Amino acid sequence: MKNESILTNVEERQNVFLKKVYLWMALGLAVTALAAFLTASSPFLVKYVTLNPIVTIICCVVEIVLVFILSGRIEKLSSGAAYGLFFAYSAVTGVTFSSIILAYAGTNIITLSFVTAAVVFGSAALYGSMTKRSIKGWGGWLMMALISLIVVSVINMFLGSGMLEMIISGAGVVIFSLITAWDSQKLMDMNRNCGPYMTKEEMDKISILGALDLYLDFVNIFLYLLRLFANAKNNN
Repeated sequence: MKNESILTNVEERQNVFLKKVYLWMALGLAVTALAAFLTASSPFLVKYVTLNPIVTIICCVVEIVLVFILSGRIEKLSSGAAYGLFFAYSAVTGVTFSSIILAYAGTNIITLSFVTAAVVFGSAALYGSMTKRSIKGWGGWLMMALISLIVVSVINMFLGSGMLEMIISGAGVVIFSLITAWDSQKLMDMNRNCGPYMTKEEMDKISILGALDLYLDFVNIFLYLLRLFANAKNNN
């Protein structure tokens, strides 16, 4: 595709668009993994970043701000700015994930969770992309399920129930698997909604937006699987 060219074939453009989305998502995950590893490998960063609750809170706030900027102002950003913000978000997430590496160092839980998350995510994404059935109607139900999951998780922070934690983790995997399928089908709708004309700049920006959605889906599946496997191991 030549720079600044306009793709008028919606079906042909869809293939190019999806490749871009999954490429940026994969690169985002790679940046996250690298940032987590480098942070966990540095005694200085472990002491002053990973184990510092104030820095952790700041990182979480930065992550939220970056997601809101990308999601709400993508049309006003240049494609270069969108790339930069996406990779900045991925790197900050990696810094916060460094505590996971430290917590499960010497075990196979991280590897097991990642591989399982890849299989679950891939299956859900494939279903959402390949099914001829419209699953747009899932949106409202998935939002209700997600809110319920958050509420129950907060309640269990006070209860400290191991059994409820297992149920929450399993439910989280299921809910975000369904959200992955929903988001995957939404990607094709995003492409079609742009009509017969799309510039390279427009494609780059919506591909970053799509990559962010799928990145968040994958990360949440991974985190809930991590909690599920960790709790299962602790209960044995």
